[in-house]
Amino acid sequence: MKTIGLIGGMSWESTAEYYRLLNEFTRDRLGGLHSARCVLCSVDFADIEQLQVQGRWAEAGDALAAAARSLEAAGADMVLICTNTMHKVADTVAAAVSVPLLHLADATAAAVRASGLRRVGLLGTAFTMEQDFYRGRLEAAGLDVTVPDAEGRALVHQVIYEELCRGTVREESRTAYRKVIRNLVSAGAEGIILGCTEIELLLDPEDSPVPLFPTSRLHAEAAVTAALSCPASGEGLQVDEEPRNGEPRGEVLREERVVQG
Repeated sequence: MKTIGLIGGMSWESTAEYYRLLNEFTRDRLGGLHSARCVLCSVDFADIEQLQVQGRWAEAGDALAAAARSLEAAGADMVLICTNTMHKVADTVAAAVSVPLLHLADATAAAVRASGLRRVGLLGTAFTMEQDFYRGRLEAAGLDVTVPDAEGRALVHQVIYEELCRGTVREESRTAYRKVIRNLVSAGAEGIILGCTEIELLLDPEDSPVPLFPTSRLHAEAAVTAALSCPASGEGLQVDEEPRNGEPRGEVLREERVVQG
């Protein structure tokens, strides 16, 4: 198994989920006492969040690029940015290392396409929902992406930063998110992308009338697939788009979440 490098800490709540998922997927694939080969560089999210708010994305990119270089020096064969929002600086991070960056939006788009769906709603931070770096990449992959209205976007963003990133999960926020999802479905969404890794701490499949695409889980699964199949140089590293067990991946994910819940 190749070594997976994780740029985490944004927030550490979701990074902990990445670590759990990587090890669960590895154990499921290899059996026995196997666990994931991985290295983690965890940044201080308070510093990164200030750079986000102030629009100092170049500095944020430099910080994550330095983290990526430290992972490569530690033996990582690929790099994951364990947050959707910070894929705004993915090109900067990718350029800083010679090993591949496994882009979260690519793993997500592959899963949506494999499920047979095209029209999806996107939940995430305001940066992710409103800017082109993430939504545009999904659309370039052939998806029709819609986001909540201004009120819904503000609510989703506020819950992420003021609650979920701080380890707070409130039933009132779950109810509010359900309403946002219903509105997206009414607008034609066939599935919902949980485009912030913390949202998976709040929502379960039963919270949505359509399939959910949990990006942390999809990213971690794609990383384990790559780590078990790609050459050490990273050449040929691809996201697995094939449905497993002959079923659409979106539906399989719903079943897996129910079992775990």
